[in-house]
Amino acid sequence: KGDETKASSVYNGLEPLRGEDIADVIHYCSSLPDHVCINDLVITPKAQANATNTFRKNR
Repeated sequence: KGDETKASSVYNGLEPLRGEDIADVIHYCSSLPDHVCINDLVITPKAQANATNTFRKNR
């Protein structure tokens, strides 16, 4: 089995996205005029540069 302490510390210093964040984006996109088309949308936390690089607070 893995190390629970190590596993639980994976997200220390990171502020994850919340459901409210996604809901705000959905509301914004759904309220755009008909002539606006969102073809692609990538939502990541501000501290996440890409899938493998993050910037942690307090480190």
